[in-house]
Amino acid sequence: MADEPRFNNPFASLGPLKERLPPAPEPAVPATPALSPATSKTGKTYARAVVRMERSGRGGKEVTVVEQLDLAAAEREEWLKTLKASLGCGGVVEGDNLMLQGDHRKRLPKILTARGVKKIITSN
Repeated sequence: MADEPRFNNPFASLGPLKERLPPAPEPAVPATPALSPATSKTGKTYARAVVRMERSGRGGKEVTVVEQLDLAAAEREEWLKTLKASLGCGGVVEGDNLMLQGDHRKRLPKILTARGVKKIITSN
């Protein structure tokens, strides 16, 4: 009685088979699209960007606004998609500005610098 297990383990007979399994492959580490140097397809640099946070007219919700990037319409959509994926938030293009949900003023300068923006002005 002392040698018998207290409960029935249906997987106990699989223990010896585990040693015959091949080793697991190494997991691939995906590169973050916004931080990789090859993200800027043309290698183009951008002079400046103004990053600010606003709440007015949004029911108290915070929105980070990226202005003065001087991007074409197609480029704005591509940048917005990449920034949303990098920051894990939602966003929309309003006119020439990129609007990102939440306060990302601390994280955004590093991402914008990696994408080729030379000067980033952060304001309240």
